[in-house]
Amino acid sequence: MSQVTPEHEAPSSVSDARTLTEVVTRLRRALRTSIRTDYPWEALPMAQVELLMALADHAPAKIGQLASLQRLAPNTVSGLVQQLVEGGLAVRDSDPSDRRVARVSLTDAGRKQLSEWQQAHERRISAALDKLPPQARAAVADALPALNLLVDHLVTP
Repeated sequence: MSQVTPEHEAPSSVSDARTLTEVVTRLRRALRTSIRTDYPWEALPMAQVELLMALADHAPAKIGQLASLQRLAPNTVSGLVQQLVEGGLAVRDSDPSDRRVARVSLTDAGRKQLSEWQQAHERRISAALDKLPPQARAAVADALPALNLLVDHLVTP
């Protein structure tokens, strides 16, 4: 009996995956570049934004925990944390149970920056959604639960 590859098993699934990958990539790029039109100061690297989001959900957090959440090397996360600390967006404190371990939290400035970043993207997406014909807008809204489920499967393989 020959082994069936995923491509032969479900060609539409492979095609859908390719199309979704392309769309998500274009969407992220469009959001990232279009926000600079309204907010030229928005130069925070995406890795730092993602770390701010992780801190918003999991702070205070240890470097190792953040590295695991972001699927990055601890030294990479440590460098990103240092950049956030230097920018006043995060603070590094000693863990009360082990002074050798650092715990990282958002500062008020970090929470504000993240909130402004999220609101700016919501405004950009809302404006784009408003330009869609009603059927396309409804299709996007109808796809959101399935996309959330897809994200859950990507986060926990």
